[in-house]
Order: sequence, then C-alpha cells, then structure tokens
Amino acid sequence: MNELVSIAEKIAAKLIERKQTIAVAESSTGGLISAALLAVPGASAYFIGGAVIYTRDARRALMDIPNETMKGIRSASEPYAKLLASQIRTRLATDWGLSETGAAGPTGNRYGDAAGHSCMAVAGPVETVITLETASCDRQANMQAFAKAALNLLLEKLR
Repeated sequence: MNELVSIAEKIAAKLIERKQTIAVAESSTGGLISAALLAVPGASAYFIGGAVIYTRDARRALMDIPNETMKGIRSASEPYAKLLASQIRTRLATDWGLSETGAAGPTGNRYGDAAGHSCMAVAGPVETVITLETASCDRQANMQAFAKAALNLLLEKLR
C-alpha cells in the first residue's frame, strides 16, 4: 500500500495546486485506488467520492448506466472503462474521473479475459484508456498492479 500512497501523494499535490477534484469508479481493485487517494492527509480538498462497481446491479444502481447503454460494450473492456470514468466524473461533478475494470484472478472472467487483465481510463481535461495484462493468477498482486497502473495513468495525465 505504501507504493500506492506514494503515487497518490503526487496526485494530491497536483490536484490541490490546481484546485481540481476527482471521483473513482473501480472494480477488480476493490477500493484500493480510492483508499490510496484517501490515505493522503487533506484528501477532502480533492477526493469527492468513489464506488466499487463489481456487478451489473451495482453498475445500474450506483452509476445509472442502464442495460441499453451497455449494448455492444462488455465489462473489462476499454470502452467500458471509458464509460465508467466519464460517468463517475459526470455523476459527482468532478474535474477528473478515474476507472478500472478487469479480472484479478485467480481465474479469468466470463468474458474470456485471463486473470491479470485490466482496463483503466481517465476522463477529464485529458482523456485516455489503457489495457494492462500481468499474465499472473495472483489475485492480490494483480489488484495492487491494477491500482498502481491506474494511479500512474492519472498522474501522467496531470503532468
């Protein structure tokens, strides 16, 4: 967790300096991204909120993304990561939205992605999406790797 908080401290400094805010929608990281951002003292200046969107029911209830919007989009994909980042940003009226969706393991997901597959996106003044493949079945290691990659992606876009 120390490595995640170290990255989050850099993110916090940039967001505070710019008076900007962030919201997070994460899945297979289980809240690690939000936890890292909240571990930095003064987080209330930039962190508005977040949600672990782990199921379809959570997606519908917490993100207000109906099944119709998901036609042609599957979870754990770059289009879905972009949708999550954009939606959390809009719903919480923040400058930035950050999302992660994937398969932590030890097995793959029902969409055919292997364990260690994750997509993450940033929505805001700069937008981007990436896919990470760790080729590992280690659930906890993947969760850490996904959270680290998502935080680094955000930090890169804040530079």
